[in-house]
Amino acid sequence: MHSSEPGRFITLEGGEGAGKSTNMDYLARRLQAGGLSVTVTREPGGTPLAEQIRALLLEPGNKSMHADTELLLMFAARAQHLRERVLPALARGDWVLCDRFTDATYAYQGGGRQLDAQRIEQLERWVQGAFQPHRTLLFDLPVELGLKRAGQRGSLDRFEQEKTAFFQRVRSVYLQRAKAFPQRFRVIDAAQSLAAVQAQLDPLIEEMLAR
Repeated sequence: MHSSEPGRFITLEGGEGAGKSTNMDYLARRLQAGGLSVTVTREPGGTPLAEQIRALLLEPGNKSMHADTELLLMFAARAQHLRERVLPALARGDWVLCDRFTDATYAYQGGGRQLDAQRIEQLERWVQGAFQPHRTLLFDLPVELGLKRAGQRGSLDRFEQEKTAFFQRVRSVYLQRAKAFPQRFRVIDAAQSLAAVQAQLDPLIEEMLAR
């Protein structure tokens, strides 16, 4: 189904083990049931080239990667993803659900790696201009619980191997951004059961469908 009306860009954010992927599937099904055409994607990644950059970023063997290199690779992948996948989908009227976007860069590279937020802002303006998500769902939970869940999934990637203090800083920046942009963010208590999390999502989905 294609629409003459522009689509909406919905991002899902959160730390490790927050359940974004499972809930993205739920969101996609609910929006499709509401008659919308939905594109599901992720960052870093979402296109063949950006997925190659993702592999570099997540490879556990790349421990020597400098924080600046990591930041630039994130935005390189984002530039490709936006031009090749996100913007064309929005232009044809799709609703785009994206697992992580620039808020993750502020949280992981700004908070976790402690890079200057102004440098992230400069790259954000360069790559995105004024483009921002229409809605951001932040799946928030205590760091220890998230890491325990992530550890049950199998081998850990380069980020998942970081120390607890890294993820505490990530969570702190996410919550700061939710307070700074209350019109865009909705915070979900992701420490609850899947059914309880989806019960929190239901009224937000109704709100989106009623736009």
